[in-house]
Amino acid sequence: MRRRRVARRRLLSWIWLLLASFSLAGLVLFMVQHHHQQQDPSQLTLERDTRTENVSPPRLNFTEEVTSASSFARQLGEQMTLAKAYVFIAKEHNNLHLAWELTSKIRSCQLLLSKAAMRGQPISLDEAKPIVTGLSTLIYKAQDAHYDIATTMMTMKSHIQSLEERANAATVQTTLFAQSVAEALPKSLHCLMVKLTSDWLTEPSRHGLAEENRNSPRLVDNNLYHFCIFSDNVLAASVVVNSTVSNADHPKQLVFHIVTNQVSYKAMQAWFLGNDFKGSAIEIRSVEEFSWLNASYSPVVKQLLDTDSRAYYFGDQTSQETSPEPKVRNPKYLSLLNHLRFYIPEIYPQLEKIVFLDDDVVVQKDLTPLFSLDLHGNVNGAVETCLEAFHRYYKYLNFSNPLISSKFDPQACGWAFGMNVFDLVAWRKANVTARYHYWQEQNKERTLWKLGTLPPGLLAFYGLTEPLDRRWHVLGLGYDVNIDNRLIETAAVVHYNGNMKPWLKLAIGRYKPFWLRFLNSSHPYLQDCVTA
Repeated sequence: MRRRRVARRRLLSWIWLLLASFSLAGLVLFMVQHHHQQQDPSQLTLERDTRTENVSPPRLNFTEEVTSASSFARQLGEQMTLAKAYVFIAKEHNNLHLAWELTSKIRSCQLLLSKAAMRGQPISLDEAKPIVTGLSTLIYKAQDAHYDIATTMMTMKSHIQSLEERANAATVQTTLFAQSVAEALPKSLHCLMVKLTSDWLTEPSRHGLAEENRNSPRLVDNNLYHFCIFSDNVLAASVVVNSTVSNADHPKQLVFHIVTNQVSYKAMQAWFLGNDFKGSAIEIRSVEEFSWLNASYSPVVKQLLDTDSRAYYFGDQTSQETSPEPKVRNPKYLSLLNHLRFYIPEIYPQLEKIVFLDDDVVVQKDLTPLFSLDLHGNVNGAVETCLEAFHRYYKYLNFSNPLISSKFDPQACGWAFGMNVFDLVAWRKANVTARYHYWQEQNKERTLWKLGTLPPGLLAFYGLTEPLDRRWHVLGLGYDVNIDNRLIETAAVVHYNGNMKPWLKLAIGRYKPFWLRFLNSSHPYLQDCVTA
């Protein structure tokens, strides 16, 4: 009996142990299931996406496929290129049926390559075989029709030459159009000139005021700061003067000497007499007043009267046989206003120092410190432009001519016209104008340089130019779209050299606000002319 009781107790113990184990397992299972239901749905989505990505096949890099030596895509591309060449040759030989067949196969090839790129899968043998076979047959047929390699090369060379000629003609035409736009007088500016000229003619009282300004003792006072501008553009000259006085610490100590031509003289007088420039003195003169500037004295005037020079600069530009590049044909290079910079000491015989400003500059800082710079006995203070190799002497002058090569260093650094400080005492002592005349005479056949005032300036001021800190003068706003804004903001003068002048529609947009800032846009004449 006792053994039976012991066995029964052991059985009950085992039963209770099993029940406890099952209960514990059920509790653990319940907790795990509950935690799984509460898990972040975004995490579940991420896990599903990860699993999906793990099973999806990798995308094809079609660029590598086309360049791979063993791919059908590359084979098709090479056959297609050869077939395109034979299309041109077949058309040249009037075999239009073969050209049509080749073109049809080329389109099939292009379609297959496009499909492969879209689906991201390589081209299979079954897909490529019929097109490769068809193209090979047609290429063999073209070769059998005597379109051999030599014929192919000659034909392609002819086509390349034809395309080059068309591209060159288009480039010349584009240059001519751009230059025509750059030289043309905008309608709004012409309108302003007409209104101002009318004012000058209908208001004789202004004539006396202009004459009084011409006789002002301030014009010859060397204790003041003198600037000269040679221009026939009223708005451009106005922006130069306005920007200079706006940034000057003492604008009443500034004197501006403006020389224009007879056509613009009346409009210039009316504008500068009718607007306030903070008390600065302004003198307007016409280049026609300088009777000493004649053909017997100035080589430039002589060139203006010379028949060959006039034909070269003003003649028919449609003839390609004798026509130079369009830029060289620009008549402005024979403009007296453009060459007056070489006669400054004679125009202003009583002055000792002067700052020359082109009419396409904007002044952003006080320029009076220029007058106290030490030029170390030199005549011309200018910013050098040889940070790039193409601004050295050999790029402007013909060093194959012994007259040039024997006197000048081809690697000498070029410098910029547009903002220059001139010591007129040193100029007269070195007789720079005579040096300029000498080189102009030597270049009467245009063999030493082709155009502009900078090449003769480089010759006349050789050894007489003092380099200035480049922050005084930043160039390129009329052609270079990539000038660093920090360079522009720190510049004393920014220069719109190039065809894209700020008063033209083709101006570079990001640079135009620097110029417009100093234009009196609220003037009623300007508003009327813009509207008109």
